Amino acid sequence: MSAAIKETHFQFPGQIGFYKGKVRDVYIFEDKLAVVASDRISAFDVVLPRAIPHKGQVLNQIAAKFLQATAAIVPNWVTSVPHPQVTVGKKCEPFKVEMVIRGYLAGHAAREYKAGKRILCGVALPDGLRENDKLPQPIITPTTKASEGHDEDISKEEILAKGIVSPEDYAVLEKYTHALFEKGSQMALEKGLILVDTKYEFGKYGDEILLIDEIHTPDSSRYFYAEGYEALQEAGLPQKQLSKEFVRQWLIQNGFQGKEGQSVPNMPDDFVNQISERYIELYEKITGDKFVKSANNDLEKSIETAILNQL
Repeated sequence: MSAAIKETHFQFPGQIGFYKGKVRDVYIFEDKLAVVASDRISAFDVVLPRAIPHKGQVLNQIAAKFLQATAAIVPNWVTSVPHPQVTVGKKCEPFKVEMVIRGYLAGHAAREYKAGKRILCGVALPDGLRENDKLPQPIITPTTKASEGHDEDISKEEILAKGIVSPEDYAVLEKYTHALFEKGSQMALEKGLILVDTKYEFGKYGDEILLIDEIHTPDSSRYFYAEGYEALQEAGLPQKQLSKEFVRQWLIQNGFQGKEGQSVPNMPDDFVNQISERYIELYEKITGDKFVKSANNDLEKSIETAILNQL
């Protein structure tokens, strides 16, 4: 099995902090961040025990491509991508919400709808929808940005009432979220995919609102294959999709949904390899580029050197 980077523990000159996210190791400097996309994988807001070979490279390179492609629409935090698993950029003050946008009734939204809910994050949904149906128009269903544990659904009204984001800034976040989803959907369709739902995170750099974190990756987004979508919906069959959802479904089948008292099932080597192959498939499908695996000879050292060269 190929090497995988589960975590890093570097110490850099001028480093003033470190943050370990669900899948990213963030090295904090006075005016910049160096973010390592590890090969960790999370589901149901829980980091799973096994790291997935090449996953960090897939995430980082897809995000780099989309951040570059959308920079003229929405300014972002990136200043350089010095390594397949590293992005360096401006140190922003993050907003404490994630802007989730959905074009289809899938995943969490479908589960909530099936349970009888017709209002999701303050947004009313019509009766009569089936799982994976296209929504009348894309809807924004924000979540809180939890430091640890589960992110929670929240409405625009609650965000404004609690002062989490100012009305002026929230209007910009909404505008940027719709613009990014429109561009991402267009780019996906050009590759025969449907961008089903995704999330964006934003922060402030001085007075400027910037797009931060990754975008349009399999960790933050769900994709269906466009070919066959209508026929599968008509037949009431599951959609062929490229996302992390198959990992969640495997966990559910093995008795885990991140709930109290549940234990993460052991992921065998063949399933870990299958996840890796699915991530690579998505990379090639959505970028149109052949995936070139990073050399395995001391991956950790090459990451450290790449960051040092940016300081």
